[in-house]
Formats: sequence, structure tokens, C-alpha cells
Amino acid sequence: MEQPSPQEQISRMLSGYWISQALYVAAKLGRADLLKDGPRTADELASATNSQPRSVYRLLCGLASMGVFAESDLHRFSLTPLAECLRSDVPGSQRSLAIMTGEEHYQAFGQLLYSVQTGTIAFDKLYGMPVFDFLQKHPEQAQIFDEAMVGVHGRETAAMLDAYDFSGIRVLADIGGGNGSVLTAVLRKYPAMRGILFDLPGVVERAKTNIQAAGLFERCQVVGGSFFESVPQGADAYLLRHIIHDWDDEKATTILRNVHRAMSAGGKLLVVESVIPPGNEPSFGKLLDLAMLVIPGGEERTQEEYQELYEAAGFRLTRIVPTKAEVSVIEGEKE
Repeated sequence: MEQPSPQEQISRMLSGYWISQALYVAAKLGRADLLKDGPRTADELASATNSQPRSVYRLLCGLASMGVFAESDLHRFSLTPLAECLRSDVPGSQRSLAIMTGEEHYQAFGQLLYSVQTGTIAFDKLYGMPVFDFLQKHPEQAQIFDEAMVGVHGRETAAMLDAYDFSGIRVLADIGGGNGSVLTAVLRKYPAMRGILFDLPGVVERAKTNIQAAGLFERCQVVGGSFFESVPQGADAYLLRHIIHDWDDEKATTILRNVHRAMSAGGKLLVVESVIPPGNEPSFGKLLDLAMLVIPGGEERTQEEYQELYEAAGFRLTRIVPTKAEVSVIEGEKE
């Protein structure tokens, strides 16, 4: 097959939002859930969601051309492996991620020019408050965010557990642990370990139900608070996954210094993030860095930048453990 020209490649890149928005609409209207019991026509799918039949057909036809859904000779649509990911009831579901990405995140990225020119956060300009304040005030979006993070992080959790040996850690504190999905996965693999889940008070209230459902409440202490003020003492290791990249260097250093203050001598710091590689090879982290610019105001970092950040907070970066996912475990020790 002939290699597409540079103009064709750029054209395809420019139309990328056509695909992401089509996926968003399909996810928002629950198309994949409606097809889990078998093929249906566009008319049947439209009737189930009060949509216009011809428009539904055009949406699904476009996505079918990308391998998401498949159309039969009888104009009935069915699920494909890609479409299965948009179901709400499957492990690793991407439905909530598609909804979150297609709503607030899509709007924020529309203001990328503003963030690049001013260095300030587009999300704050659009919604009048930082993203985490927005989630506290909007429970429905907060639930979608929690579910989206499970969809994003599920593969990363397995990769992290395969790559990094947590044995020997008696108590692990998950700082900014969200709904508890990461900590419960670690505790299940290491039955002798105990955990501390720490996040904002409203967040940990949502997490308690998940920890109880996992049968781990006796082994896991749940603590509410702000990591900008303090974090719980009493852990051998402190895990921060996709926390530090949400913040600029000043705020990230504040968080890490609070961890340093709570940590005993010999304690471990385990930051799990993308580490930006040198050169021009494709890197998901370099694009994720743009999302950090426009939404929370943070950034992805290189190995050298993490080393500087650790030193500023009183840690020594001991090693970086890559995983099969896009993240690495950036291990540090208290100095």
C-alpha cells in the first residue's frame, strides 16, 4: 500500500476530533449496552434513546468504518471487540472515559490556544473553578470521573504489579487514592499488607463502599484530608499514582514535602507516572502533557525533572521501574 502523503497524514490528524466525538455520542447514548444481547437496526436503537433514526444510522456507519460496531447486509448493527469496550458492564470499560473526554475535557481542549499563550488553565477559565473543585460540586461528573479512572488505570495497575515488587511493605499509604481500586488490587496480591487510603473527605466516602465490597475494610484505614496540608503517618511506603502530574512544580513539591514529613526514616516514595523520553519517538506522555496543561494545570516530566523535584522535597531518586503500560514506578527514599 502506498504511504500516505504528508498532507494526507495531517488531514487525518486534523479530523481526529470527529472520531472522538462520535465515540462520545455512542457512549453517552449507551449504544454498546443496547447491542449486548444481539444485533439491532438503527431504527430500533433510535427508538430506545429518543434519537433520530437516520442520524443514528450515520453515526454507527461512521464508527463501523473505524472498526467500532459492524453493519450486516440487513443494515443491523452488532458489537465488535472495540465496541465491547464501550459497554458499561465489562472489565476495563471505556464508556465513562469516552463521556468525560467528550464533555468537559473536549471543551477545555478547545481553549488550548488560550493555555499556550497565557500559560494558565483553560478548564478554570471555562468553568470558573479548578477541575477538582468542579468534581466536588458535581456528583454526577465525579462518579463518571471515578469510573473513567478505573477504565484508564486498570491496565496500568496490572502492569505496575507485574513490574514492581511490593513485598516487604507492611503498610502502604495510597495518597490521592480515589475510589480505592488501586489499593484494593495491591492488598489482594499481598495478603499480609495493610493499607491507608487518603483523599479528600468527599472522595473517601465514595471509596468506603468499594473497599467494603472487596472485603478489605479490616485491612484498610480510610482517612480524609488534603495532601496540601498533611498526609497520614504510619506507612512504610507512600504511593502516588497520577497525582504529581496534576500539579505544577511548586504544588507538587508541597505534596511531596508533606509525604516526607509523615514518613519514617527508610520509607519509600513510589510515584507512578509517565516519564517523558528524549527524542522524537511517539510518546503518549507527551500528548497527555497537553491535557495536564489545559485541565488541571500540571505537567508530565522527564527523569531529570523528577530527580530535581525529589531533591527539592528531601528525597533521593533511587530507580525508575518501567512497566508494560505507559507509566513507570519512580522510586525514592527519604534523605
